[in-house]
Amino acid sequence: MADLIEKAQDLLKDVDMDAFFSDEEEFAPAPAPPAVDQTMTEKFANVKIYNGFSEPEYNMDDPVFLYRMFYRSLFPYKTYFHWLNYDITPTRSFTHREFSFTLANDIYLRFKSFPNGDALKKEIERLQPVKIDIGAVYSIKPADKKTVSEKAFKPLEKEFVLDIDMTDYDDVRTCCQGGDICLLCWEFMTVAIKIIDASLRDDFGFEHIMWVYSGRRGVHCWVCDEKARKLDNENRKAIISFLDIIKGGSQVARKVRLPVLLHPSLERSFTVVEEYFEPLLLQSMGILDTPKESHKVLMMTDDQVKEALAEKWADPTKTAHEKWEMLIKEEQKRKSKDTCASRDIMFQYCYPRLDVKVSTNINHLLKSPFCVHPKTLKVCVPIKPEECESFNPMTVPTLTKLRQEIIEHDKLPGADKTIPDYKKTSLKSYVEYFDKFVKNMLNETIKEKREAAAMSMDF
Repeated sequence: MADLIEKAQDLLKDVDMDAFFSDEEEFAPAPAPPAVDQTMTEKFANVKIYNGFSEPEYNMDDPVFLYRMFYRSLFPYKTYFHWLNYDITPTRSFTHREFSFTLANDIYLRFKSFPNGDALKKEIERLQPVKIDIGAVYSIKPADKKTVSEKAFKPLEKEFVLDIDMTDYDDVRTCCQGGDICLLCWEFMTVAIKIIDASLRDDFGFEHIMWVYSGRRGVHCWVCDEKARKLDNENRKAIISFLDIIKGGSQVARKVRLPVLLHPSLERSFTVVEEYFEPLLLQSMGILDTPKESHKVLMMTDDQVKEALAEKWADPTKTAHEKWEMLIKEEQKRKSKDTCASRDIMFQYCYPRLDVKVSTNINHLLKSPFCVHPKTLKVCVPIKPEECESFNPMTVPTLTKLRQEIIEHDKLPGADKTIPDYKKTSLKSYVEYFDKFVKNMLNETIKEKREAAAMSMDF
């Protein structure tokens, strides 16, 4: 180990660390540093690698080496290129696409673009970003942004995306807060995927929808249909307005007020809400177990119901189920004008909470699938919507786990060490699902090209 450290120090002694990044990049919030020292980059690249790892003696839990391993041998570059390119050969969907990199020292690089997948791969391996964000497809290649006027540089298209973060449920979940999650509150994400996925498919007719774990406490949705990618901001706002029913800030007790007769989409969503409300909210979250939580629910009802239930709910022998039944019966008995309060409360506690700004601005960046969350070191893996109930965020592959799985595989007697490294790990099923998703899109593109060619020949 001492020899390796001495060797590294000798390689870096003449390197000007202030000249590591190119002045052609756009940085935020730090000012742009001077040009890259290619000598340093080349020397660092010459460190000897064994099966994606450096010398066996180094600290293999060091994130620097784990990121290096991941980008060299596990990141699905080819499928990733095909996904964002929507074809096999480079198109404007890729060449004019913005990529953003966050580096380990908190330097933020925006408006990166690449002529092909190989160029992207080379740059990722060189910079080893701790975070990759994907942006819009622009009228001009983002790398050439400084060569044109602001008016000429316009976002043209991007996947319709949605961001659902667990912190937006902090006022209803009682098990965790902030960035923490557990299997109990993760069910909120399961409900969100079920409801939003069904609406996107059944109400809007989208087909190519990919859900991705954010790496820590939420999920992202990428709608990749061509008609979704070409939506302008107004149409994106219209879709979000349709999907987003929870209104009001922290000072508003009741944030959902729906008409008596629900839209068919909300009727469908309510079947999911009904299924999860009692086990998730009444039992797991215990929203009627304490005076404080019970009071929050009562504040969403009218004065008559509130007055009738306040004393009854104070009885410590009453279960959450019994209290909820009291509320429903009280609504029906008094024939209150607000006969839908209990239903709207269920929506407020269960329905997906969307980050509107992420979805409505075409040029908004979103974290890339298959990048790594810098705090958890978990890979942002895709989630099969039809299997979202069984998805466990606690078992998502981490860089440390992937490194160990490769080592253990290669130690097995007769192990085939020539297969791709991802096939040696728990990342395999996620990469294969991603491959299948992208292949289906490419097949559609090829089919459309053939149909277009046939029609042109007819004329």
